[in-house]
Amino acid sequence: MTKTIDDESGGGIVSASPEVGLQESEYDESGNVNKPSESSTRSQQSTKAASLAGGHIVSSGATVIGLMAIVLWSFMAGTVRIVSEGFGATLGSALIYTFGGVLLLIFRRPAPLKDFPRKYLIGGGLLFVFYESSISLSLGLASTDASSVEVSLVNYLWPTMMVLLAAGVSRRKHAVAKVLPGALVATVGVVLAVGGNSSLDWRAAAEHIASNPLPYILAFLGAFAWSIYAVFTPAWSKGVDGTSVFFPCVAVALWIIHFASGQGLPAQLPSFKSWLFVVITAVVIAGGYACWGYGILHGSMEQLAIASYATPVLSTGASAALLGLALSVPFWFGALLVAAGSILNYLVSARK
Repeated sequence: MTKTIDDESGGGIVSASPEVGLQESEYDESGNVNKPSESSTRSQQSTKAASLAGGHIVSSGATVIGLMAIVLWSFMAGTVRIVSEGFGATLGSALIYTFGGVLLLIFRRPAPLKDFPRKYLIGGGLLFVFYESSISLSLGLASTDASSVEVSLVNYLWPTMMVLLAAGVSRRKHAVAKVLPGALVATVGVVLAVGGNSSLDWRAAAEHIASNPLPYILAFLGAFAWSIYAVFTPAWSKGVDGTSVFFPCVAVALWIIHFASGQGLPAQLPSFKSWLFVVITAVVIAGGYACWGYGILHGSMEQLAIASYATPVLSTGASAALLGLALSVPFWFGALLVAAGSILNYLVSARK
């Protein structure tokens, strides 16, 4: 049904139909337009926010699957380090993503490319490949072990960026201000957990950044790219998961980076242990991305964003276990701060 109302600005007639948002239920008995109730306004805001976040019905099972990615990724740093010792940084990464891409194509075959929305295929694919390539390059360009730790810390800004970005696009009132305290507490915890366990020297870190800024810039841009990917691709994808398409593209990019670096192949055949860890790391990383992709498309983005703070802490702990390293007091204090910040943000999201 279509109603007409006087246009006060020009005295004309404006057609008001359900298609343009003024439905019959919005008029009282005198024909005047009712003001939307507070609950109606909140419902409309929630609908807009859901549209930005992908517009899907949140599945708790999908959220759990997404959380499994964080557990799998916690083993990534330690296993990648073992692979790098046998193959070198760039060749090791290229082999890992090649094996991982093959596994995904076998066990999680992607939808036909014609089913992919163009924005998701191009935009999401570029963000995914850029993130992985930038992390590989930034670690490879780090001149010392200390610089590698510092670059990793910059990369670990992605959970904070994701939490703030998800709050920013939610359109809820003061959403960013509400999650900011928890985000800051958790970020300080990450710095203590990762940097403190590696005896991070802040003065030396500043000198490293000044003398060799490129790896730090790449790590920062990569973290920002990943936060954009995680927050916006659920809306772009329309339910299609491109992980199995994007992952082999990363492998191609890493092979190009490897041969462009002039490192070539190792002089001696790597050990069986090195090859075994290539497969293990491929399963860990590819499995993690498969779980994460499913989680952000069908689960709760807010819960996954908050839980992602645990990634660097779990990663540091798992690396210490794999490499036989001790965990320092700052690590445990940082872990407590990460937990506290995550709980703060969870309580904020629960009260929305």
